Amino acid sequence: MMFIAENQLLLIALFFVSGCLGTALIFRQPAEARAWKYADLLWVVLGGFGAITAVIAGVYQTDSSRLDRQIDVAYAATAAFDRDAARFRLRYCQTPADAQTALFCERTDFLSASTASNADLPLFISITEAARPLSGLHFVLGSSGSDMDLADMQEEVQAFDPAEFLVFTAQDDATRAAITTLRDRRPAVAADYQVLATSYEALITQVARLKEEWEFLQANAGILLLQIAALCMVAFAAPFRLGKSLAEMR
Repeated sequence: MMFIAENQLLLIALFFVSGCLGTALIFRQPAEARAWKYADLLWVVLGGFGAITAVIAGVYQTDSSRLDRQIDVAYAATAAFDRDAARFRLRYCQTPADAQTALFCERTDFLSASTASNADLPLFISITEAARPLSGLHFVLGSSGSDMDLADMQEEVQAFDPAEFLVFTAQDDATRAAITTLRDRRPAVAADYQVLATSYEALITQVARLKEEWEFLQANAGILLLQIAALCMVAFAAPFRLGKSLAEMR
């Protein structure tokens, strides 16, 4: 499948050239010849198949737009968490004023480590952006020039488990107790940490949904092969229809 998706433009061109050669072989036949009737029938059948396939692929592409939106939301959630974590460390973690604030700072470091730029989460988002199944719809010849092979990237996405990030819990009994303690004495610290915890939980939720969308599209990626096959057939039949029209005009 990967070979077909990556070389679809070449395949379509080969079918089109084959159709041109076939048209050239019968072009000297008169317009009322049986060969042109078969050519016209070929165009009707393959053109109809292509139209039906286009409708099915359109539904699949509509579903794929959810993946695009989910990627955007996951990026936004990542940026929001990084921004909240950086602000919290800058404001409170230079010299923690009490044990509760120190606990928040330690937990913030753990959460930031789980979503660092060299960790699995942003890598997963980048891989999903490059390796989503709809990359097969792009009419390019060969690979996209990435250093990582597309199949390797897909394997890495499959191996990714968002549950691994739940090892670092943003709010547990210790942090909830610290929030309760600081709510009266230092409400700004408690409120800012709650914002940070909410950002992290939203990030985990969005990434889990992101992988669900990717897996759904990957499970139905066979539609891409059907679409490529339909395009190849239409490319093969189009020269016959054009040849028949030219033959009738002679």
